[in-house]
Amino acid sequence: MRANTVLANDVWEALLGAHATLMKQFAAEDIWTEVSMREYDVLYTLSKCSDPVNITELNRHVLLSQPALSRLVERLTARGYLARKPDPRDARGVLLTLTGKGRATQKQVGRRHARTVARTMTAALTSDDLTQLAMICGKLSKGATR
Repeated sequence: MRANTVLANDVWEALLGAHATLMKQFAAEDIWTEVSMREYDVLYTLSKCSDPVNITELNRHVLLSQPALSRLVERLTARGYLARKPDPRDARGVLLTLTGKGRATQKQVGRRHARTVARTMTAALTSDDLTQLAMICGKLSKGATR
């Protein structure tokens, strides 16, 4: 049992280290001209939503605190990337969606980011490695525990 605890914590630290290294590398790329990497994260997350979402739902999918996300949403709205509309289910609520400008920017920046991700990941991992990593990450995302 102790060995599994040590191994699990070693793997967790390795995962965090890999994430930090990759995020720094991606942030240093010369692709974030229209929007920052954090702003892109919000645009990308909304691009995957078929319907407008409230900020609480958006917050479940981005790595920002609620106050930081609220400020970022305000900036993106002011710059014309997001639209806000009243939530018909909650009189106090607001739903967020991408504008045409937001969708176009997400696609433009996304293409550049996808090339960077592919170049970085394939430089370090084989196709088999990538397949295994995708499977493992899928298990972790689904909350597989023992």
